[in-house]
Amino acid sequence: RKSKITASRKLLLKSLMLAKAKEEWDQEIVDKQLEKERYLSERITPLHTSGLSLSQLQDLCRELHEKVEIVDEERYDIEAKCNHNTREIKDLKIKVLDLRGKFKRPPLRRVRVSADAMLRALLGSKHKVSMDLRANLKSVKKEDTEK
Repeated sequence: RKSKITASRKLLLKSLMLAKAKEEWDQEIVDKQLEKERYLSERITPLHTSGLSLSQLQDLCRELHEKVEIVDEERYDIEAKCNHNTREIKDLKIKVLDLRGKFKRPPLRRVRVSADAMLRALLGSKHKVSMDLRANLKSVKKEDTEK
């Protein structure tokens, strides 16, 4: 079987696809950088330290240190939660693997059961029922089919 596209055409298409992917990747990097700069400009106000007295600069430093402490505490709490959840997930995975190893399902085999044995299993051994399944079938006479 011959392919419908020649090798040179395949190579050209592959190189075009790679070039397009690289362009999109570069554009994505630029977009992420712009988004980061926009976000930081919204969240962070520029510091104007010129013209401030020594006591005002000290107050500003105290405020900044308090903010840094709060953010650091939050980061530590989130990191602790993340580590705890990771440890819990790892423990649960180990439990699942242990349980999977202990209980092997036996291969199922086909078993032929007669109607009597099935009824005995369903109704119990008290009722001794032998059933002729053919007797319960409807008898159809030729006259009935012509109507």
